[in-house]
Amino acid sequence: MNGAIYYCPVDLTLSVVGGRWQGLIVWALRGGPKRFSELKRELVAVNDKMLSQTLKLLVEQGIVTRTDFQSVPPKVEYNLTENGRQLLVIFEKMEAWGTHYSEA
Repeated sequence: MNGAIYYCPVDLTLSVVGGRWQGLIVWALRGGPKRFSELKRELVAVNDKMLSQTLKLLVEQGIVTRTDFQSVPPKVEYNLTENGRQLLVIFEKMEAWGTHYSEA
């Protein structure tokens, strides 16, 4: 990792997906690669700067890949890595829990 000290595996996991936008970006990418503008449309409350910063962080953490197609006009896609896809199991459980909780 980055040399940080984590108290348990849950602490480490939350450091990756515990922010306001990290988990939502991972969840938005569950269906496959998306461009910045597609993510922006899906995550309507995020501003460009925060989306850009969070994507950069997720790329650095090895959760998301960034593919630059070196074309004109510029085309960049974001996709989950294998580590990112493994997180989807957690998010599926969170979705089920949230659905159940909202109906209670």
